Amino acid sequence: MQKLLFSLLFSAVITGCSNVTTSQYEATALTTYTWQVKYANDLTSEPSPRLEEFATTSLLNRNGLQPSGAVTGPDDKGLWWTTLPPRPTVDEVEQRQEGQQSGQPELLKSVKYELTYQVGSEKNTLTTNYEVYRQVVKAYPSRTPLELTLGVGDNSVEKAEPIGN
Repeated sequence: MQKLLFSLLFSAVITGCSNVTTSQYEATALTTYTWQVKYANDLTSEPSPRLEEFATTSLLNRNGLQPSGAVTGPDDKGLWWTTLPPRPTVDEVEQRQEGQQSGQPELLKSVKYELTYQVGSEKNTLTTNYEVYRQVVKAYPSRTPLELTLGVGDNSVEKAEPIGN
């Protein structure tokens, strides 16, 4: 029974993925800073405190090139970052307490990776990961053709490999 289940699952994953070849592509990484504060009746023991986001700033990186508005970078992942958003004031934090305790403001860093590619006249933009972003950044200056492995349902790019190297 387990072998049958594994076989069915494996074949569903394999048939849900496809490969495309393209030499027209662009990788983006949206770097974002966000201030966040935790709220709870008891911050030390409550398993899932309420999270409130405050100010946010973002910067769109394209193909590893320094974007205008970059303040720091490239970091150890080759990403550029913009200015920090303003830290929430004590008054702003207290306004959202709703009778609960509030934690200290925390600065979160996040990155959203996407790959836009064209095959024939069809252009697609899909989510991706850091490894694909870096592969595209390395291939971009010479426009090396890439073979892209798409995820289940062709909803993401899981892998990018240069062709002819």
